[in-house]
Amino acid sequence: MTISNTEELRAIYGWPKGRAKDKVLYQLEKHAKHFIACSPFLVLSTFDRSGKVDASPRGGKPGFVKIINDQTLIIPDAKGNNRVDSLMNIVDTGAVGCLFLIPGIDETLRINGRGLITTDATTLHLFSEEQHPPKACLKIGIEEVFLHCAKALMRSELWKDTYRIDRPGFPTIGTMLSDQLGTKTIPSESQEEMVERYKKDL
Repeated sequence: MTISNTEELRAIYGWPKGRAKDKVLYQLEKHAKHFIACSPFLVLSTFDRSGKVDASPRGGKPGFVKIINDQTLIIPDAKGNNRVDSLMNIVDTGAVGCLFLIPGIDETLRINGRGLITTDATTLHLFSEEQHPPKACLKIGIEEVFLHCAKALMRSELWKDTYRIDRPGFPTIGTMLSDQLGTKTIPSESQEEMVERYKKDL
């Protein structure tokens, strides 16, 4: 059976109750602010007008996401490969979702809202001490903010070594891309060389 409407879905799952139903806030408060300040990593979700969805990792030292006020965040667009998939989607629809993670903490923080891309000098100056200051930033107007329970990260044991993979036994990104693109060329750069190159370009 394929679920095709919300009534069928609710017939299976029922409705959220108690704190699960009531936990959605509409602006930041002290715990959400503390969570963001401690987080070095988030996943940014966006979509375009056709409904095509994108999820992109964003990272930096804790505090790399700036809190402007209770309803506004600034995320720097760090130097990358210029695909700008997320930024293109934001220009297209403005819809954004963020999932913040903190190493060692199994709970996560979810934020949904509206985004815009800014090159405002005052905003860019917030990141002027970075090795590679951003060309643009994502400004998010918060519409929803809520904590997500620990179950997913507990199931995955994400912060433990239980499922940690030994990097030398895993293909390099060069090898994987070569296979995926069918180039049939042996990547000249080792994983260690790639990591050292990335370090200079962060």
